[in-house]
Amino acid sequence: MTELWEKLSESVILGNTDETKKLTQQALDEGAQAHEILEKGLLPAMDVVGQRMKSGEMFIPEVLLSARTMGAGMEILRPLLSENDADGIGTVIMGTVEGDLHDIGKNLVGMMLEGSGFKVVDLGAGVKPQAFVEAVKDYKPRIVGMSALLTTTMPKMKETVDAIKEAGIREQVKIMAGGAPVTQEFCDKIGADAYGDNAGSAVEKAKALVNR
Repeated sequence: MTELWEKLSESVILGNTDETKKLTQQALDEGAQAHEILEKGLLPAMDVVGQRMKSGEMFIPEVLLSARTMGAGMEILRPLLSENDADGIGTVIMGTVEGDLHDIGKNLVGMMLEGSGFKVVDLGAGVKPQAFVEAVKDYKPRIVGMSALLTTTMPKMKETVDAIKEAGIREQVKIMAGGAPVTQEFCDKIGADAYGDNAGSAVEKAKALVNR
């Protein structure tokens, strides 16, 4: 099956949706388990995509195409995965903070996280601190990811961290922050656990947080 895993990974990296669907189905027909296809064919492809994005070999349109292609393979596998497999390596709650409606970067990170095996719950843009708190209570995520593109909305990140603390659930989750004006220094200041300066980096940091 090694050759099939390589072909499947390559089709995801190249963004070939039809080929990915065909090879995913072929692997099932040849007796592979859904979680095996995920772990040996699909997830390794997104690792490569993340690395290539970080090094500048792949750009956002190509990364989005690969992530969508990975999703096409997952559509076939999802009904066959057990509850644990379907939840992947953990749930991530994501949202652009209150007052900020920019979501392209957040959406890209979300797609790449899904492609890397996380279950992503996207709260959308303009998310109030209390909405993050309620989502943590409802979905029991391992990570909360906040995004801001405006310097004027960055204080809402601190308000969100504070709201999670006040709700008594800070110890349950790791908090990540990102967006064009956000820096490592700012994340340290507000008490976030990690900062991602781009989508590839954000995925690496998320994996590191859940593996600690």
